[in-house]
Amino acid sequence: MITEKEILAALQRVPGPDGTTPLPQSGAISGVTTVGAKVYLSIAIDPAKQMAMEPMRRTAETVLKGLPGVAGATVTLTADRPAGPSAPAPGPKAQAATKGEAIPGIKRIIAVASGKGGVGKSTTAANLALGLAAQGWKVGVLDADIYGPSMPRLFGLKGKPEPAEGKKMKPLEAYGLKIMSIGFLVSEETAMIWRGPMVMSALTQMMREVVWGDLDCLVVDMPPGTGDAQLTMAQGVPLAGAVIVSTPQDLALLDARRGISMFQKVAVPVLGIVENMSYFVCPHCGGRSDIFAHGGARHEAEKLGVPFLGEVPLHMTIRETSDSGRPVTAVEPNGVHAGIYREIAAQVVRALGSEGIAGRAAPKIVIE
Repeated sequence: MITEKEILAALQRVPGPDGTTPLPQSGAISGVTTVGAKVYLSIAIDPAKQMAMEPMRRTAETVLKGLPGVAGATVTLTADRPAGPSAPAPGPKAQAATKGEAIPGIKRIIAVASGKGGVGKSTTAANLALGLAAQGWKVGVLDADIYGPSMPRLFGLKGKPEPAEGKKMKPLEAYGLKIMSIGFLVSEETAMIWRGPMVMSALTQMMREVVWGDLDCLVVDMPPGTGDAQLTMAQGVPLAGAVIVSTPQDLALLDARRGISMFQKVAVPVLGIVENMSYFVCPHCGGRSDIFAHGGARHEAEKLGVPFLGEVPLHMTIRETSDSGRPVTAVEPNGVHAGIYREIAAQVVRALGSEGIAGRAAPKIVIE
């Protein structure tokens, strides 16, 4: 594996932002990360000089790609707009335009998101993808949670993606789905201590440098919250819609509300809300307990005017099959729980329509 020292040594022959000082001595490098044979480099620049710095970025990327042992390199330019007369404070109408392009071969991209962690978003995303496949769609899953990837465990997958032509990667496959995750490239014990630019570079590479083939839908398991990854997805590709996952209690719904607001601000349709861990039925006495309250997500959907997609119970079978890498919708397709996920998937299909809205341009980010 190439080292940071070797990377910086190679970059000595790349002039920095001033056109003279070698890039490593310029103070402009804000991050260097390697994942396997991939190199990610971010360079901090003056935002007013972005176009002038593009040749430097391309040169650095070419140098890195030419190093022995490097299978691919992504170099990004990052900048924080300085305060002052030349940088007016953003107001209600301040906008940043985007130029997101569709991924060839993928008809629709759906984000599965939550305002906070621990609500079962990844389990919902995995079973939603299987439910869409049960509708006859060709489906892929992108695990966009760089800091806490779950798809390798949920689908019982190990190993690294195989290389393909053009230095792309082949996704792993399970239960008829094509799956990509940063968890295939690093061990479960590795802490991903990455800054925002590195996360955005990794997401871009996993979206665009993977041989997805022809898919009716790519389901993206988003990290919790409303940060860099969410904006990268909203700006980088034309999302067909978002599914929000929440538990019923007020604390989770507060965060779900923020997630819905974010997608609405970036003009991504909210396809609906799923109430996960909606209720618990005792396997011994059959009594029902609303451990996290009940019906909160339905009421929130009605209040916000978005569809309510369904209730998923807190059940041992869903937990056990998820932990063992055998999603319940795949291994018990005729069971009650698989039926719930398939109905949620059917509602998503109906919301998208027969053709979906894959041709919708990537939205503008509105800052208020």
